[in-house]
Amino acid sequence: MRISKTPDWEEEDAIVSNLTLLGILGVEDPVREEVPDAIRLCERAGVTVRMVTGDNVNTARSIATKCGILKPGHDGLVIDSKEFNQRIRDEKGEVSQRLLDQVWPRLRVLARSSPQDKYILVKGIINSKSGTASQVVAVTGDGTNDGPALKMADVGFAMGITGTDVAKEACDIVLTDDNFSSIVKAVMWGRNVYDSISKFLQFQLTVNVVAVTIAFVSICIISDTPLKTVQMLWVNLIMDTLASLALATEPPTQALLLRKPYGRTMPLLTPIMLRNIIGQAIFMVAIVFLLLFYGHRLVDIDDGLYAKLGEPPSQHFTLIFNTFVMMTVFNEINARKIHGEHNVFQGITSNPLFYGIWIVTIAGQIMIVQLGGYAFSTAALTLDQWLWCVFFGILTLLWGQVLTTLSSIFVFIMGVRSAAVHPREVPHGVSGDSLETAFNKKKRDAHVFWIESITDLQTQIRVIRAFQSGLEDCVDSEKTCRDRKRNLGGRQGGTRAAELDRDSIDLFIDSEEFNMPEIAGSR
Repeated sequence: MRISKTPDWEEEDAIVSNLTLLGILGVEDPVREEVPDAIRLCERAGVTVRMVTGDNVNTARSIATKCGILKPGHDGLVIDSKEFNQRIRDEKGEVSQRLLDQVWPRLRVLARSSPQDKYILVKGIINSKSGTASQVVAVTGDGTNDGPALKMADVGFAMGITGTDVAKEACDIVLTDDNFSSIVKAVMWGRNVYDSISKFLQFQLTVNVVAVTIAFVSICIISDTPLKTVQMLWVNLIMDTLASLALATEPPTQALLLRKPYGRTMPLLTPIMLRNIIGQAIFMVAIVFLLLFYGHRLVDIDDGLYAKLGEPPSQHFTLIFNTFVMMTVFNEINARKIHGEHNVFQGITSNPLFYGIWIVTIAGQIMIVQLGGYAFSTAALTLDQWLWCVFFGILTLLWGQVLTTLSSIFVFIMGVRSAAVHPREVPHGVSGDSLETAFNKKKRDAHVFWIESITDLQTQIRVIRAFQSGLEDCVDSEKTCRDRKRNLGGRQGGTRAAELDRDSIDLFIDSEEFNMPEIAGSR
């Protein structure tokens, strides 16, 4: 058909007739190559990815399958906004947290969603009490309708390129590359910062416990301390400035994504950290007091105990100070691991600042001991004495392995016993650290027992108050009954007290004023 003039576009029937179909063109927005890997890393790290979109249900299901959010054989829930609201609202049309708790754990895709649906879902997950721990929710979005959900979330991610100003103002973090894999990097860096703080606390608390114990006990026993004031200033410099730089500058690794996230209320000091702090502190204190009372015999030097005021620094106390610093420096390597790992040297070469500061600390200690003199209350040590100090420092590394091995054996024995009594399958990806699991379970059980006890106590108090109130009303009714009988006289004058009491109680119970209050939570 040949067109010689411009068609009249108002005549729709004439335009769409006598046409020949040449082909059908489909437009697809493909999933980025890095998105499925990023989602797989999130799931391995204990982060559940849910897709909330305005697209059609079929389109959303297809995209979620390509991304890896939906997997064959899994019972992930895919619903639209209408079905979502039907499931979470009660008879009055209001959102019920109880109904929402039945939906969100299995929910993977929510299609045709409105801004209100996104906000309700985020708020419901945050306020949910269905699991053993409260949930931490992160939301990504780029549109104006994502603003309420981004503001409500614990962490909001907005797209820096395609995102609107409203989304950027409502979020906490702006992704400059609009890439979902950047969220995985944010998770890695967040866990790395948290672990760095824990590492520094583990190291600093160990040294503080040892230093305070040595200073206090030695003053009480020998009226002197082997660690002088200037020496303690140097130790504090190692603990605070240098250790914080060394331990807090380790780069994040993929190993951070191989464990579950920390809970919202999980303490900084975990049971493993407490084990390391107490175990290393006991070992260091034992070595220091061994050298204090028997060190002069061990290395064949003059006894520095009970030295008179004004005497030059002794090699005995210098040996103790140097050993303490060496144990502290080598324990800094132990402090790099806070989850019970055996290989404390793993990844040490990837942080030049760590081993650079470690070498500078050793060099500074050598200068202080050999050249400090009266300024640092030190006397130069021989090569043999230095080797003894380094030997005791290396022993802290071996002692750390002993603590980890003993803890692993204890966990294994307790795990075998628990499996024999209560056999169960450990889910894939759940941390196998039974020490922390037992600690958290004990805290949770104690918390539940405390709440139940308080509830029972409140119930009993309500019952006592109800009966007390009824008894007072009963006494008033009894007085009223006596007055009536006294006015009647004659035949009722000889009524016994027991019958009078029984009549008054019956009169009180039959009256409309007797109304036992309903007690919430009674059994």
